[in-house]
Amino acid sequence: MPTLQRPAQVESLPGMACEGQSVRHAARVDANQAEIVAALRQAGASVWIIGLPVDLLVGYRGQSMLMECKRTTGKRNPKPARHTELQKAFMLDWKGGPVSTVTDVRGALTAIGALE
Repeated sequence: MPTLQRPAQVESLPGMACEGQSVRHAARVDANQAEIVAALRQAGASVWIIGLPVDLLVGYRGQSMLMECKRTTGKRNPKPARHTELQKAFMLDWKGGPVSTVTDVRGALTAIGALE
């Protein structure tokens, strides 16, 4: 039996379009995403940057989850930036587990269960 080799991790995959849809190009990446990805990997999670329909596919302790990184907006009452229409539609139709929206490392680590 041939030995399987793990391919180098691909940081992102090109957008894929369904019939009648256009391919989305170069979505803006939230500034906190690199820090969040680094922290998740440091905690032992597998992280794939998928970009669409949400930012990250995360595996941790036998569980898979989807994660959307958002920057915070507003000085007086900070809150996550709004989801795109595509993200809203995906979250309404998604039949899997919840999609975690995170704005910082602490939120990401809490979402995967690495922090209590």
